[in-house]
Amino acid sequence: MATSYSIDPGAPDEPYLRFWRERHLCTLTTPRPDGTPHVVPVGVTYDPAARLARVIADKSSAKVGNVAAAGPEGARAAVCQVDGRRWATLEGRALVRTEPERIAEAERRYAERYGRVPSPNPSRVVIEITLDRAMGRG
Repeated sequence: MATSYSIDPGAPDEPYLRFWRERHLCTLTTPRPDGTPHVVPVGVTYDPAARLARVIADKSSAKVGNVAAAGPEGARAAVCQVDGRRWATLEGRALVRTEPERIAEAERRYAERYGRVPSPNPSRVVIEITLDRAMGRG
């Protein structure tokens, strides 16, 4: 597919989903309290059935602080990956989750996508982005 497109993040076409299964470094964009964008490299997993993107992180990181500072409604956030002319972006509302079962699921999915189990971190949390938009170029 050589054109840009917007899709339902809960029902991606197979090329889009296949791209998200490949091992790629991604970026996460969150708003700082002053409204400026904070962009950092991260590992991301995409779960279209749950309409979620997940990013594991240390609870003391700036990205976690940015999401938490947005309050109980969460922060608008985007994750993106690029490979040459191919790119894919997922957008939605991000929340910081601290429940052990949510962190374990995020770690499991990270290990599956990136081929390695994340090192133990008792300060780990997961940023879950409830997706409402997906776009890209295959």
